[in-house]
Amino acid sequence: MTKFVSATLRTSLLAGAAFAAAPALAEPVASFDENDVVLDGGEEGPGDPIVVTGTRDGYGQQRSRSATRTDADLNDVPQSISIVTDEQIADQALRSVADVVRYVPGISAESGEGHRDAIIIRGQSSTADFYTDGLRDDVQHYRGLYNVERVEILKGPNALVFGRGGGGGVVNRVLKRPFHEEYFAGGVSIDNEGAGFAEIDLNSPLGSTVEGRLVAVYERFDDFRDIEGERFAINPTLSWHVGEATRLDLGYEYAKDERDVDRGLPPAREGTVADPARAVEGFDTTFFGVRGQNRTDFEKQVVDARLEHELAPGVLFTSKALYGDYDKIYTNALPSSAVTDIDGVDSVKITAYQDFTYRQNFLVTNDLVAEFDTGSIGHTLLIGADYARQDTEAGRLRGFFDGLPADEKSPNGRETFVPLADPVDIPAITYRSGSGERRADTDVEALGLFVQNQFRIGETVEVIAGLRHDWVDVRVRDFIGDTDLERSDSLWSPRLGVVLMPKRPLSFYASWSRSYLPQSGDQFSSLSVTTAALEPERFTSVEAGVKWRIMDGLDLTMAAYRLDRTNVRATDPDTFETVLTGEQRAEGIEMEMHGKIGRFSLSGGVAFQNAEITQDTAAAPAGRQVADLPDFEATLWGRYDVTERLGLGIGVNHRSSMFTSFSNEVIIDPVTRLDGALFYDLGDKIALQVNVENILGEDGIEFAHNDNNLYPVAPRNVRGTIRFAF
Repeated sequence: MTKFVSATLRTSLLAGAAFAAAPALAEPVASFDENDVVLDGGEEGPGDPIVVTGTRDGYGQQRSRSATRTDADLNDVPQSISIVTDEQIADQALRSVADVVRYVPGISAESGEGHRDAIIIRGQSSTADFYTDGLRDDVQHYRGLYNVERVEILKGPNALVFGRGGGGGVVNRVLKRPFHEEYFAGGVSIDNEGAGFAEIDLNSPLGSTVEGRLVAVYERFDDFRDIEGERFAINPTLSWHVGEATRLDLGYEYAKDERDVDRGLPPAREGTVADPARAVEGFDTTFFGVRGQNRTDFEKQVVDARLEHELAPGVLFTSKALYGDYDKIYTNALPSSAVTDIDGVDSVKITAYQDFTYRQNFLVTNDLVAEFDTGSIGHTLLIGADYARQDTEAGRLRGFFDGLPADEKSPNGRETFVPLADPVDIPAITYRSGSGERRADTDVEALGLFVQNQFRIGETVEVIAGLRHDWVDVRVRDFIGDTDLERSDSLWSPRLGVVLMPKRPLSFYASWSRSYLPQSGDQFSSLSVTTAALEPERFTSVEAGVKWRIMDGLDLTMAAYRLDRTNVRATDPDTFETVLTGEQRAEGIEMEMHGKIGRFSLSGGVAFQNAEITQDTAAAPAGRQVADLPDFEATLWGRYDVTERLGLGIGVNHRSSMFTSFSNEVIIDPVTRLDGALFYDLGDKIALQVNVENILGEDGIEFAHNDNNLYPVAPRNVRGTIRFAF
């Protein structure tokens, strides 16, 4: 029955997309995307290109569609949202998602094993809760910022807007789109390690109703650990104003990323919950892998389309579609134990594997938004449907130490201890079939229907209520285990929020929301006979806060939340079967400020947070702290324009200590980093920028991946950038 309903609704969904692509017959004035530039003498929208010289907008952002799928003032949204603008990205010379979240309280980066983005939002770790213009971008890789207008981080469960997953929150990258002016900008940069980039941004009208934009980057990686690599990416886009009420955007992105895979350092000794271990000292630049062999190669091609059509005044239909082809392979040797005494010699265990992923994504989403009044109550009604088809081939070959005698390797031949030294001498590795190998094809098909209404009651009350239903089918064909398993889930995801505005610049809010994640994980990489029979994990959040627009362009947000994760796998102590009794809870208070005061642009905040296992899980018993979550974070970045040509930037980022896994046996100490920048306009169209990261040379461990892969803080780094715009 579920498959029949899914197929029927999917047909209707695709028919809606096809209808949307037809030429418009209506003639009302269009209500285009928030990235549009107004052409009738009005003010330009928030998607304007960054300028080299002249008036700056600061780091404020007052409106977004990400949280509600409707154009909304952030003060009217009952949810904590952090937005990092293109101006802040440029000023801080941010190059990665990890760079972006460093200055956002309540979210942190994990190392991602040296080959992918990985985030922790409100204690929930994910490699898949990434989106591009609201469409799922869940393939594991490092995402660039060269074509990004801004990065929007939504905290708390977001299933109604984005579907499955997103238990702690999501990261949505809003991309640059064409506008109706001639514009050419770019930049060239290099730092003291030899890393750098060259990028261009070219925009131009191609006729009275068509405009195009081309953004491209070449980037070279190199750091104090001699981790090298390069990325090339290009993103042409085209906008066609089909009629006064219709706009069609088409885009294509190609990206290729090749780099060393760095798994970091091991801890000094085996630790305990009572006495956690710390990273081995004196080996910050030691590479615990094989040079030339620890590599990742990632390639993607993505085609996307967006059609927006105003059916009538106040009634807007939006259809988006994406096809993505992703190909990735990486090979790595890595430390898989703490430093251990072997026959009187400090040694570390080494293991290795080679992993590949090939995925094809097809995504479609349709929204219908209608604004109307019933008596004294205003409504913004959203009705929508989305469909996703994701086909993945993935596999792993284990590394074997075939050349070693039996007494120098583990019984399965996949591990060996090597002396702790610089450089680390790792024996020859053969990647082949054998013990630990895996290979599977995964098909995921998901259909979601949702409805949401934003009620405006007078000038002081707004209520948002919505409900989403998802049908998610997962099939995993395991060629090594010789199984073919399926799991189908029917998920309800509600949302309810209230906003009170006693005085328009000030709003108080409270919200409740829920999200789900199937037991096959955020990458849907595996199913067993046990997990195929288990209900999805459930995330339930309660949040309350206040938002205050202190002045035009300067916003303050304070939020308190409780997030419960239930249906977590655990082992029954009597039967030893896997059951869904595990639970964990995250609680916290966050405060953020963004915007501009005169010549001073600032962004920062603080977060007090705690997350622990409240009922035994398969990973750890109750009372253990969640990994990669500091109790306290504080960030502040500001730029002050001394004159029209000279600007100064200063920033500080601090986090407290945190555990590296559920074992709570390894801890990394607090880290405080001070950054700075100098900006100088050499002329009307060219500017010089110098960024200094970690000015005071703070050392320590910045982040981790499990207990055995710890990543040191980079020492002082100086980056020079020349930017131009015409």
